[in-house]
Amino acid sequence: MPWDPIRLNSGHYIPSIAFGTWTLGNGQGPVDQIEQALETGFNHIDTAQAYRNEFETGTALQESGLSRSDVFVTTKYSGIDGLDIPNSIQNSLSSLGVDYVDLYLIHSPRLAIPDIPTVWVQMERVHEAGLAKSIGVSNFDAKDLAVLLASAKVKPAVNQILLHPYVYRLQRPILEYAAANGIVIEAYSALIPITKQPGGPLDKPLNEIATKLGATTDQVLLAWVKAKGAVVVTTSSKRSRLEGYLAAGDIVILSFAQFSRQEDVAAIDAAGELGEKRTWVGRKWMGAAILLGFGVLASLCRYLNVL
Repeated sequence: MPWDPIRLNSGHYIPSIAFGTWTLGNGQGPVDQIEQALETGFNHIDTAQAYRNEFETGTALQESGLSRSDVFVTTKYSGIDGLDIPNSIQNSLSSLGVDYVDLYLIHSPRLAIPDIPTVWVQMERVHEAGLAKSIGVSNFDAKDLAVLLASAKVKPAVNQILLHPYVYRLQRPILEYAAANGIVIEAYSALIPITKQPGGPLDKPLNEIATKLGATTDQVLLAWVKAKGAVVVTTSSKRSRLEGYLAAGDIVILSFAQFSRQEDVAAIDAAGELGEKRTWVGRKWMGAAILLGFGVLASLCRYLNVL
């Protein structure tokens, strides 16, 4: 399907749509869901230390019968268990059952201790050792990227960020900085406007464009991400939805000239900006909840003597 691969500044190619394991948890469930994604046609799996399902991802890869070169594997350094990057990459490779990953990311600039340049040197060593074909970052803003590039010998190949129309104006400086420096953007949570925040200003233009293209609103949102030049990272437990996400590639290609008309993209951008304030309030509440959740988890772990 025409989700064409994108060339990275490392010289390697990244599939432009990925199946993400963030919300899958662990156990047999994620194994089954990853296998389903691979069977459906996804060839890019995005996981991380923090997701606690690298082992399940590796199990699914092995059980799929696909060769290593058939699947693009991304994982992330999340600072789990207080381990540094050299130890973390070895643990990730062991859990995944592979000799290398296609892409290794720093999950957040907050993990750059003592500073971004020092941590990036460790990432460059991972790349030099052949343990990751490409290296990159996640959730870095333009200032973070500038600090990194000031001393980097190897440019980050990608920056994976939150991206959907309700945060586009806020994230646009990151997209522009990345484009100017040859860094590919990956977009996670692109479907939030319809899965978590329906009833907002985007509903009208999304429905109108979907009707015009004979598509669904989630396919239109994925088309919007593609029009912004970003790689999509998405997920679903339902095969029919996964098939629809992959089919969105055909819809974008067949109707690309129509979808890319300025009025369509502009309508989504404008509606996204209208909903930005509501989304920002929601994000503040979500951030507070996440911090509270981490605090409770840390306290429980200390009580159980597992930290």
